[in-house]
Amino acid sequence: MSQGEVNGIHPRHMRDFALEVFFSKWEFAAKYNLAGSDGENMTLAQLLALASPEDRAAFDNVGLGYTETFGAPALRDEIAKTYDSVLPGHLLCFAGAEEGIYVAMRVLLEPDDHVIVITPNYQAAETIPLGICAVTGVPLDIDSHWDLDVDLLRAALRPNTKLISINFPNNPTGKILARETFDAVVELCRSRGIWLFSDEVYRLIERDPARRLPQVVDVYERGISLNVMSKAYGLAGLRIGWLACKDRAMLVRFEHYKHFLSICNAAPSEVLARIALKARDRILQKNRQVVSDNLAIVSAFFADYPHLFEWHEPDGGCIGFIRYKGAEGVEKFTSRLVEESGVLFLPSSVYRSELGPVPKNCLRVGFGRSHVARGFAALRQWFERQI
Repeated sequence: MSQGEVNGIHPRHMRDFALEVFFSKWEFAAKYNLAGSDGENMTLAQLLALASPEDRAAFDNVGLGYTETFGAPALRDEIAKTYDSVLPGHLLCFAGAEEGIYVAMRVLLEPDDHVIVITPNYQAAETIPLGICAVTGVPLDIDSHWDLDVDLLRAALRPNTKLISINFPNNPTGKILARETFDAVVELCRSRGIWLFSDEVYRLIERDPARRLPQVVDVYERGISLNVMSKAYGLAGLRIGWLACKDRAMLVRFEHYKHFLSICNAAPSEVLARIALKARDRILQKNRQVVSDNLAIVSAFFADYPHLFEWHEPDGGCIGFIRYKGAEGVEKFTSRLVEESGVLFLPSSVYRSELGPVPKNCLRVGFGRSHVARGFAALRQWFERQI
């Protein structure tokens, strides 16, 4: 077994989800969460104010019984409009994105299969496959602004490679592949009949819209696109995510597995997600502006401390993964910071991979919410007290 390759383990032995364990302690305890990964949140009243009279009435009169496992037809109609070539019948809704990842991996993969996963990553992308089969990690290169070397990806292929898992804009780096690199990944999969699973939850909040990548399901017949209302839309509380896949037989298999999990989504959330998607241009415009305003604050702060932080503005999303150069190391720094100032960053240990090394001196910063300015003001005050 070469470096970066790990054999599958029994799912009972899957390691804890490090990010969620960390957040269970600090996400709501910290005064200033500067590690959050979602866009600006909305209240129920703010969202309903965007509804048409018909949709407001639909929410007021929604029945609180079971819903269709695939998701309400009216919701899937709106989701389909966010793709170039996807029909409502190509969509299966889930209780958030995590359930979609879990179902796809459990259905697609067998013990004799092999998977390639990009690192660093959202941990579920590697831990769930590792509970099933052999997995190889292919790292993004921090010294090349987190670029992907397609030759490394090609070298990781095996005769039994079943699936490649990607995530761009990337969590945690915010990296977006160059279009020619993305196309090369698609063609590599097409040449071997490999499934390409694409986590696209940060799409639509790119710094430069010209860098926006196509959704995999729109350009590849074995592409599976994952999205959710949580990130770009800032509506994590709805718990509405989905998979888009044009292989109807496979989508039905996914649906049958969902029967053992959430069974169906919450009816009020489906109506609210439909309202949000109809108003998506306004919501996304607002959230992009929040990100843009916050990036100016974040960049100005890190520019004042170049001896401590190596900051490069991410390509997209509302998070970044940056080097911390302080002598005490990032783990001690982030721990002391939240305890003394109430400011929360995510340390590198949260992104530890079983597939190969992830830089140990990085931290994740989130800048999608309106409280970021207050958090960085508190951070600056804390730094000034250290002098």
